[in-house]
Amino acid sequence: MATAAELRARRDALTAQRSSGVARVSYDGKTVDYRSVAEIDRAIDALDREIAAAEGRRIVRQVRVTTAKGL
Repeated sequence: MATAAELRARRDALTAQRSSGVARVSYDGKTVDYRSVAEIDRAIDALDREIAAAEGRRIVRQVRVTTAKGL
C-alpha cells in the first residue's frame, strides 16, 4: 500500500493535469492516459478516499435540505 505522501503526490499530479486540460499524467516513471475530465475527477475522488484511510480519518459529505411553505 502506498503511503499518504505518495498518494498526495499522485493527487497533485492529477489536479495539475486536470487544470491544464491534458489527459496524460506521469508520476514515479509511470504514465496513465485518461479519456475524459470526469474520469480524472473520479480518480481524484478515489485518491482522496485512500489518503483519508491512510491517515485514519473518514471523508464525511452531508447534504442538508430545508424547505418552507413560504407563509
